[in-house]
Amino acid sequence: MNWIFGDHVNTDQITPGRYNITTDPNRLGAIAFIEARPEFHEKVRPGDFILAGENFGCGSSRETAVIALKACGLQAILARSFARIFYRNGMNVGLLLVIADISGIEPTDELFLNPQKGELLNRTTGDCRQATVPPMMLRFWEEGGILSYLSRQGLDQLSFLISGG
Repeated sequence: MNWIFGDHVNTDQITPGRYNITTDPNRLGAIAFIEARPEFHEKVRPGDFILAGENFGCGSSRETAVIALKACGLQAILARSFARIFYRNGMNVGLLLVIADISGIEPTDELFLNPQKGELLNRTTGDCRQATVPPMMLRFWEEGGILSYLSRQGLDQLSFLISGG
């Protein structure tokens, strides 16, 4: 299933402040969009996509928003653009954030994302479009986040971070 959102979805809509009383990923996943889309937690399934417009994840720098969405088992978030700090937090925890034109995609369209090739195939319509995943985002997603990457590679691999991938 594809969860369709508009422009400027902020972190307070994803994890409202008054519910941010835990760092447990599963409990955070249970509050994802609890006020903006109350049905989200009950209906979201592993492998689902969020499709959004401009500036997804704007607002405060709360990392709980990306932790909550990752805990929901989303395959990726596809948006025209992301707020800078949200994008960075996505890399931190290994949540796949993809720049793509999501216009015309319906909630029930079957999507296939190939982040390594940068392609998004709509199996329902046959449409294939570009899905931009910078090398650093791809690497951290494959590793499960920056901390997982560093623990596997060692701190001497910081040149990867500085060089951009």
